[in-house]
This record gives sequence, C-alpha cells and structure tokens, in this order.
Amino acid sequence: MPCQDIVFLTEDASHDAAINLINEEAFGPGRFVRSSERVREQGPHDRSLSFIAADRGETIASVRLTPVFAGNVAGHLLGPLAVRPSHKNRGIGRELVRIALAAAQTGGSQAVLLVGDPPYYAPLGFARTKPGALTMPGPFDPHRLLAACFGDADAMSLEGEIHHRDRGQAALGVG
Repeated sequence: MPCQDIVFLTEDASHDAAINLINEEAFGPGRFVRSSERVREQGPHDRSLSFIAADRGETIASVRLTPVFAGNVAGHLLGPLAVRPSHKNRGIGRELVRIALAAAQTGGSQAVLLVGDPPYYAPLGFARTKPGALTMPGPFDPHRLLAACFGDADAMSLEGEIHHRDRGQAALGVG
C-alpha cells in the first residue's frame, strides 16, 4: 500500500507554485544548467500529459512531459520527476511515470525520453539509446539517455537532435 491515500491528478496552473517548490527541493539551483532544461526552455510542457500526486490536498510530487522531436520521431521528454522528501520511497514517482507513459502512448507519442538512472527507469519500460546517436543542447551523459518507445519506434534506432516540437515548427515556418 505505498500509495494509499495518494491521489494522482492531471496538472493545471494551480499546481505551479507547489511544483516549483518540489523541484527546487529535489534538484536545487543546478537544475537550470542541465541539458534537459535547455530543451524545456525551447517551449512549454504539455499539461494534459503532466501529472501531480496529492496527499490530503497537498501537492507532494510531479512529473511533466514536454513535446519533442528526437530526430524525426515525435515524442516527449519526461521530467522533471520529483517527490517531496516526506513522501519518498513509497512508489509515488514510479506511479507518476507509469501514468505519464500511458497518457503519452494514448496521445500518440512514439517515444518518451529522459536522462536518468537506468536501474530506476528500466523496470518502467525505458531502455538505453545508442550512445552518441542523439544530441541535446549542452553536455549530458549519453549512457543515461533512455527511451520508452511505442509502436515501431526503437530506443537503439533513435538518432538526431532532441528539441522542442515548437522549435521545429518555427524552423519550418509552421505555427
């Protein structure tokens, strides 16, 4: 019963302040220099595919999905995923990831990518990508770039630049 009394909800604007606090607690100011953050700065996350966990009305965890292209594959970048220290090690983060993956797949995403620890994310359906085949703005460890793929997409076949879908449309003169 790790998630007893926890409610999982689709994110909305009323959660923003709590999510910012949770991310600050989890990652500190260093979160703003990560490669994933450079991608997230290119455009907004998708609130309809981003979720929070609440305990007695208090937002205690969050996961966001940002629409990206990984080369020519339309997918999402997962993160940040963060849980308040008071609620860690109860399976809440894993449940948020499962919910987000199911929503992304239902919404037609071909892949969900993240930079993270393979032992944590592999049981949730993530696999390593081919080191060096995908690029992101700024440095990152290519051995920690993981993907959960749907349909015909395959983690080891992904190649190209990871960037926000809005940036790709702007470059094409669309939108």
